[in-house]
Amino acid sequence: MANKEKQAVWLYPETKELMTNHMAAANARSQSDFIEKAIRFYAGYLDCRSDNMTEYLGEVTASVVEGIVKGSEQRISRALFKLAVQSAVQSHILAAVSDVDETDVGKLYGMCVDDVRKTNGIIDFRNALKYQRED
Repeated sequence: MANKEKQAVWLYPETKELMTNHMAAANARSQSDFIEKAIRFYAGYLDCRSDNMTEYLGEVTASVVEGIVKGSEQRISRALFKLAVQSAVQSHILAAVSDVDETDVGKLYGMCVDDVRKTNGIIDFRNALKYQRED
């Protein structure tokens, strides 16, 4: 892209307030950046009403999907962290009160890996309890 050129812009106070209030949501570093993004967005909108819509829609779709993925990624990461902490707490509590030898722990680990694989990670406590009480 070529160097930017300075432009004089006249705005109504309400329009400037709209811009100021939405700069963070637009991820704009400056008012100039906001205006640049707004013009490109509006030009893309107009192009959608003509034959040039595929280029604009591709960019907009990619941007929307990227935002959704990033948001989901952050929520999943936080949930996994909390789950790992809870799992560690449970493991330490069980280790403190259990009288299980290394061989049994190894067998249990292998059985659990198979169980998780077969059920896609959906473990029913009642089934586990029934299995443990059968011995």
